[in-house]
Amino acid sequence: MKTKSKKQIQNQDSGLLNRPEQSSTEGKPKADARPKIDLKQRQANRKLETEKLLALLQKDAPRFFELAEVVGKWVWISFTEKQPVEVTKILAQLGFHWNYSRQLWQHPCGTITEERASYDPRERYGSYFAADEQAA
Repeated sequence: MKTKSKKQIQNQDSGLLNRPEQSSTEGKPKADARPKIDLKQRQANRKLETEKLLALLQKDAPRFFELAEVVGKWVWISFTEKQPVEVTKILAQLGFHWNYSRQLWQHPCGTITEERASYDPRERYGSYFAADEQAA
């Protein structure tokens, strides 16, 4: 088996550095496509109690208020399809986070837990849609 000489290795290495795909991206930081949110405001919003969050949704985001399902003390919002980046930014700013296993946005309303529930919270705590309760 033949081994490469130092000169062959140097030529091979220098050839890789001259590729346009590599040299054009060297030294340039990647642009972060995620929308910017105010993290202090997000943290404050995550501590809001259920009623205060619902009042905020009703005032500032009525579309989300119409979709808000109260499960125990938490608020869930689900959509039938993926939402645009602007919607996810607003939900994140309001203190919601994405629950991958349930495929919905959740807000803990100040009751942040360390563990995931091993049961269906709807069955244990009950649930209702905030907009339905307001109309009654």
